[in-house]
Amino acid sequence: MKILVNDAIAEEAIDLLRAKHEVDVMEYGAIELLSHIGRYDAIIVRSRTKVTEDVIQKGENLKVIGRAGVGVDNIDVKAATARKIPVVFSPRGSTVSVAELAVGHMISLARNLVFSDRSIRAGKWEKKKFNGTELQYKVLGLVGAGRIGAEVAKRAKAFEMRILAFDPYLKGRIAREIGVELVELPRLLKEADFVSIHAVLTSKTRGLIGKEQLETMKETAYLVNCARGGIVDEAALADALKDGLIAGAALDVFENEPPTDSPLLRFENIHLTPHLGASTKEAQVRAGKIVAKQVLKVLDSKRPTHILNKEIYN
Repeated sequence: MKILVNDAIAEEAIDLLRAKHEVDVMEYGAIELLSHIGRYDAIIVRSRTKVTEDVIQKGENLKVIGRAGVGVDNIDVKAATARKIPVVFSPRGSTVSVAELAVGHMISLARNLVFSDRSIRAGKWEKKKFNGTELQYKVLGLVGAGRIGAEVAKRAKAFEMRILAFDPYLKGRIAREIGVELVELPRLLKEADFVSIHAVLTSKTRGLIGKEQLETMKETAYLVNCARGGIVDEAALADALKDGLIAGAALDVFENEPPTDSPLLRFENIHLTPHLGASTKEAQVRAGKIVAKQVLKVLDSKRPTHILNKEIYN
């Protein structure tokens, strides 16, 4: 069978695929993809390629769609389900990498690392201006405490932080095991010194952190989003930064990527990274191998373990 890998994944993963099937590693654009997808039995993507309804309809031989990662907002799962095409993914591949990036952003914000670097490069020595704060004994608020949130909590405990979590799906027993206190979102925002978002993007979480929520936060608090763009209202965040409602923020994800027109680009008290959460060697190998194995299962007429549209097997 023929597999199209349309976004870069680890060579180790491609080797697994090539051991059993023919593999084309390409980077087709949207128009090209529509022209070529009909030749393939499977497609594997990361976040760049959009597997739209049109792509799925043109993919007359498609038997499986693989996402080397977690978020699938670039894949029309509904259209795939309508054609009974499994959408498989890698739920744990980038967990540690995203968690470490979120903690890295918190440390950098607390100690003004990016801002002081910019200052020195401008020929200044502003030691007093960049007086920072410690993470020790501060309150961390996790918006979402699943796999990644739990890893952030584990690292935050090493800094002796107190951890609050808002997660409607997290059971109390699990919360106790990972050492977080379950609270409602308003209390979390009011008490947290650092708010780190680790929720999935859904109709319920889109715009979850907006004007009202930002006004609830402390003026000394920092907001970190390494989850999905769209959970934070960027216009509201820009206003909050302009008006000094919070001390600063760090975003790895944006409503539109790249964020060429984002109002956040005008502010200095924000760290911006280009969706680097899963961009480590280790994460790419894990995510690629996990999704490759899932795709191979489907092509071998077996039920995959990590599948989003499980209903097609009912």
